[in-house]
Amino acid sequence: MLRSVVIVGGSKGIGLEITKTFLSNNYLVITGSRTAPKIKHKNLYFIPLDVRKESNFQTFFKSLKKITKVVNVLINNTGLSEWKKIEDVNLKFLHKMFETNVYYLYWSSKYALKLFSKENAKIINISSIAGKRGSKNNSVYSATKFAVNGITQSLAKELGNRSILVNAICPVLVETPGLVHALKQKDSPANKKNIKTFLNSFKEFNSSNNKLPTSKDIANFALFLASDMNNSITGQCINVDCGVFPQ
Repeated sequence: MLRSVVIVGGSKGIGLEITKTFLSNNYLVITGSRTAPKIKHKNLYFIPLDVRKESNFQTFFKSLKKITKVVNVLINNTGLSEWKKIEDVNLKFLHKMFETNVYYLYWSSKYALKLFSKENAKIINISSIAGKRGSKNNSVYSATKFAVNGITQSLAKELGNRSILVNAICPVLVETPGLVHALKQKDSPANKKNIKTFLNSFKEFNSSNNKLPTSKDIANFALFLASDMNNSITGQCINVDCGVFPQ
């Protein structure tokens, strides 16, 4: 019987790479997002999901039970990056960022609980090093990722007696269409520079090994955390950042 993984936000960017990686390692993969992944595989299932409403998760997991009765791994990957100066922050922006980056973690984890395998189940939250340190014009995004890390640590304590391990992966800048779009906005640190030029400069002055992580790096680490090789790591928010923020 195939191990099953549910990937919330598995159709684009880092999420798509996670989807591909788990498929290539013989997992049954169920993805939930507003758009379907642009790949086909016999072990891949897509269920439409708008993460902004709790009721949508009830419907999602009800549909999921027609595919598998047991969930081994839940990966919460949905996220929105956007820089904004404090004087431009308003309630609408706060709601958008927290609904997309934080609230859904509660709904996905809550409704997955009844389906988790009784041994060695895993929750993996895709966070950011922005959840460990603030940066200019980034107070709202950073606040959402600090929240993700806090939720991760708390759920690890809360769910450990149910044999559920909970961890977060904290990447630095990973070049995806979503990040490129965010960097083009007026308050971003790219500051109207060519995106490639900005990323190369960031890499040169911040990375320990003159690299930045790729989506594949994130996916491979998620695969390890999800695997039976991980029996002891829980409650951790682990940087995958090429030494940008050593801890």
